[in-house]
Amino acid sequence: MLRSQHHNLFGDRSSFDHLGDALRSPTVSRVIDFASFRIAIAEYLSGDLPYKLSPDDVFLTSGCTQAIEIVVSVLSQPGANILLPRPGFSLYEEQCASSGLDGRHFNLVPDREWEIDLDMVEALADDNTVAMVVINPCNPCGNVLSYQHLSKVAETAKKLGIMVIADEVYNHLTFGKNPFVPMGAFGQTVPVLTLGSLSKRWLVPGWRLGWIAATDPNGILKDTKIIQCIERYLSMSTAPATFVQGAVPEILKNTKDDFFKKTIETLRKSADLCYTKLQEIDCIECPNKPEGSMFVMVKLDISYLDDIQDDFEFCCKLVKEESVVILPGVAVGMKNWLRITFAIESSTLDDALDRLKSFCKRHQKQTN
Repeated sequence: MLRSQHHNLFGDRSSFDHLGDALRSPTVSRVIDFASFRIAIAEYLSGDLPYKLSPDDVFLTSGCTQAIEIVVSVLSQPGANILLPRPGFSLYEEQCASSGLDGRHFNLVPDREWEIDLDMVEALADDNTVAMVVINPCNPCGNVLSYQHLSKVAETAKKLGIMVIADEVYNHLTFGKNPFVPMGAFGQTVPVLTLGSLSKRWLVPGWRLGWIAATDPNGILKDTKIIQCIERYLSMSTAPATFVQGAVPEILKNTKDDFFKKTIETLRKSADLCYTKLQEIDCIECPNKPEGSMFVMVKLDISYLDDIQDDFEFCCKLVKEESVVILPGVAVGMKNWLRITFAIESSTLDDALDRLKSFCKRHQKQTN
């Protein structure tokens, strides 16, 4: 994206009228019934599941960031380890480091549309492994895992005797061949802690309202006291803002389908534009067209470039010379790859990709 330019990808502020209506609704105005918030989220999540969640299965957090913090902290114990995707969301590594939980990385395979390398998962796991993390739709890869692959993930986790942490903050933001399937759909096979928030699907990241949902009809997470530990952690931490909690039932119930359709169509067009223009750049390979979330991972071929040693130097020079910000792949565990976001206004995205192309041509090796 272009530095120092801020555009609303999804149109004018009228797109968010439903949120303002929610804040003005009687649900927020009257004396607040805190149980209603968890009920609303449980009902929303249950719509995608083969069983019903109870409000006791849902825990409110200050965004998905706090949800990650809580889950990692609860699972931390001497000698324990957790399996993390590579590339993945760097907050998991940072939280593991601060909590003393050993993070072990399994690969996502670009030649298989970024599916999880389940053989590697099995090789990494041992008696001290407590969980594996699945991010779907994926940040940073932009892929959406199929029902069949998620079923294999669940069977693998069951075989290893570990739970699954399903980061689904981008749930339903899909625009390719695979529909969104929640990991919790396989809760009968393996216990799942699902992490989510209002920030992405409803486009309100500043509201800091997230959740942890125990999709575990067999009650394993209760029997092992993990639910009790989450409850204790939350009793000592800051809750989401009360007025935001009060708006949740109205938001989940009354946001119109047209709002979601507009978001998906906008992301689809931006993803198409991004993928098409990246094909024009010799030193960049995009192995898969993005089909979900707001990002895509592309491979950087340094051999095409004359005075750039790696992805980090590439991104530093790019921002200095063209005012275009791209995340170096090393930040998400993939050296000489790049993570590009296409969730910006189309003309700005088009301009940024043109600048990226010009930058690559300017630094291209000269042949005799």
